[in-house]
Formats: sequence, C-alpha cells, structure tokens
Amino acid sequence: MHLVRSLAAVLAASALTLTGCAGDDLSSDTDSGSDATSGSADKGSLTIAGQNFPEATLVASMYEQLLEDAGYTVETKLVDSRDAYMPTFPGDVDIVPEYVGGIVNFLNTQANGDQAEPFEAGDGQQLADDGASLLEDAGIELLDISPATDTNAFFVTQEYSESEGVTTLSDLEGTSVVLAAAPDCEGRLDCEGGLSDQYGIDVTKVLELGYASDQTYQSVLSGESQLGETSTTDGTLESQGLVVLEDDKEIQPAQNLVPAVSAEFLADHPDVADILNPLMAALTTENLTEMNGQMAVDRAKPEDVANDFLTSEGLLG
Repeated sequence: MHLVRSLAAVLAASALTLTGCAGDDLSSDTDSGSDATSGSADKGSLTIAGQNFPEATLVASMYEQLLEDAGYTVETKLVDSRDAYMPTFPGDVDIVPEYVGGIVNFLNTQANGDQAEPFEAGDGQQLADDGASLLEDAGIELLDISPATDTNAFFVTQEYSESEGVTTLSDLEGTSVVLAAAPDCEGRLDCEGGLSDQYGIDVTKVLELGYASDQTYQSVLSGESQLGETSTTDGTLESQGLVVLEDDKEIQPAQNLVPAVSAEFLADHPDVADILNPLMAALTTENLTEMNGQMAVDRAKPEDVANDFLTSEGLLG
C-alpha cells in the first residue's frame, strides 16, 4: 500500500522476472488456469502482478480464481514491493490488486519527483479523482473502488505501550526507535518519511524485515525493534501482545482496495470489469480483517480462504 518507491526501474524490472526477497519465490506462476473451471470458452491469457504480503496474496488469488472461472488463463507474479512490478505495468502485466492511495501517490512521485506534494484525501473515490490525470497518462484504469480499506499502521508491544504511556504516534515524538518494516519503507511518506518528518520520531534504523511479516513481529517482540509496520486489518496483533498506535495526524491517505487494469487490455477485454467489480462490492474492512486472521492465526492457505469467500458470496460459477 505504500507510497514512494526508490528502487531503480531497471533493477525492479529484473526483480519481477528473475529474483525475489530472501526465502521467497516471487514468481508464483500458476498453471491451474490452463483450463477454465467453469468450462467457459478460452478468452486468452493475462498476467496479474502484486505484492507478496498475506492480504495482497489473498486478493490476488481471488482475482485469479474469478478470472480463470470466466475462461482466462492466468499467470500470477507476486513480488516484494510496488517498485518491482510497476516498470512492467501496463505492458507485460495486465492487472494488479491495488490500493487507491498507493497507486496514485506512486504515480505522483514518478511524474513529479520524490518531493511531490502527496495526495492525502481520506475518501477513496476522491483520491482516485484527484489522481485521474496521472492514471490516464500511465495507461491505467481503476475499476470499482471497494469499501474495504487497509492503511499502513505501526505497532508496539502492549507492555511498551503501557510502561511508556504510548497510545498514539505523536506520543513517540523525539523518541529514538528502530523500525521493522517493508524493504521500501525508508523515505516513504506513509512510512519512515512520515514518521520522521510529520511526527518527529527519531528513526535510527529501518530493518527491512517485511510488511506484517513474522520477522517484523518477532523483531518487536524481542526488543530488537521498538516499532513495526503492519496494516489496520491485521487480525493477529492482540493474540501476540501487540497494539497499533493511533495515526493521530492522519498521514495515511485512503487505501481502499481497487483493481488497477491496463487501459489497453481493458479496452480489448471489457468483461474483466464485470468479473472483478462484484468482488469489490462484496469485500468489507471487517471481512478482510477476518480473512487475514484466518491466514495468520489459523494458518489457512490464501487460495483456500479466497475460494471459501468467493463461494460463500456466490461469485464463482
């Protein structure tokens, strides 16, 4: 979700096709789409790309299953950050499960530089409207915006919160902390950059341990880090003795879920909107949080959670 990115495009493009983060297979190609499960006529091939944290993996699986059910052959590539797929989207990549604030502000910094004034609307549709010209110039169209929203959040241990009297990010002003976060956090306006510049937190080091990853949780629990990055739909924190600090200065823009589609691909395949828009209407922040909990706490596989939800909502044929 996730705003300003700093990797060089040539390295990022290489990351999409060749490499991933340590221990991850970032090219998660699926062959199950070779035969549409619904028996629909073959509509051709498409490529989905996205980030590989659990929620994004879940939503990518939903896209994949719906599109395969409709007759498309789908290849899914999951990578560590937005930098890795944006150099090939649109182009080699046709569809991306996105977050409104993330995609709009990424395009904003690409077009206007890292110091560009970010789009900060708290309403997803307003944010999409604000970024309409950037999206058009990039050849990207957003489908229906879901009411489900998931912004970045930062957590500490319950013990730290109580002992230090910390419940909001402003309570950390002037405090030195080590931050465990996504690899692209440093400098981002919704991550280390915002914590430093807007909240006056002294982030002495960013440990690139992943977004809402086990390594990030353990780093904070062990005291290696004081602050960790997760999402507002993280269903695992309470069970781990962790607590989110309130973003009282509201540095996070609207991050409603939305399918981002190559405008050229959509013009050739307008039915994609009919396939994915009902999913956007069915998703809510509450059921998204519940599904995240199933994956994190119950260790359910993203594809199984996705299938159960799509089936229960009557979205699979």
